Amino acid sequence: MNNFNEQLKDINAIRKMMEQSNKFISLSGLSGVIGGVTALAGAALAKNKMYTDNRSGEIQTVWTPYFMDNLSIYSFYVYDALIVMIVAIGAGIIPTMARAKKKKQNIYNPTAYRMFINLLIPILAGGLFCLLLINYSLFGLIAPSMLIFYGLALINASHYTINDIRFLGYIEIGIGLINGLYPGKGLYFWALGFGIMHIVYGLYMYFKYERN
Repeated sequence: MNNFNEQLKDINAIRKMMEQSNKFISLSGLSGVIGGVTALAGAALAKNKMYTDNRSGEIQTVWTPYFMDNLSIYSFYVYDALIVMIVAIGAGIIPTMARAKKKKQNIYNPTAYRMFINLLIPILAGGLFCLLLINYSLFGLIAPSMLIFYGLALINASHYTINDIRFLGYIEIGIGLINGLYPGKGLYFWALGFGIMHIVYGLYMYFKYERN
């Protein structure tokens, strides 16, 4: 019986080593929470700007076809989104690095590199697609496109990390598709997908993998 238990321990150890070598498993749920809070803060700033520039506060009235005539308005949202992205990525990396160090996993390994590349490709494609939407003044489809391409990026990257990220990707795609039916409400769906869902996902990951 003792030999059998020892064999089971050896098998579990081998399985764990194989999992760590094939997947980057040090992603921190706190990174998702930080990213979600940052996204909600950015959405709140954008919403406040909309009310300042337009008394009705209707999102769709801000996105007019005359992009160059309203460049000062659009530039605020571009800068807002860039700052949110930079802060979310920068602050989110810290918990992941701390968890990787705790698990004695190097974040600069081939698996992490493959995960990053698979995450980056759909995001870059989505960014270029959004530029095309801007060129054709289809501003109402920018937020849905961002959500959909981000969901595809998560699904793509899930092959090299924990599978839970795949389900978040499905949710982001679903939110993006629904947003496509209501293009004038992109900010609300953006806050839901990048803000609230990231917080929910991050807390779920934290209590499932990191709390103990």
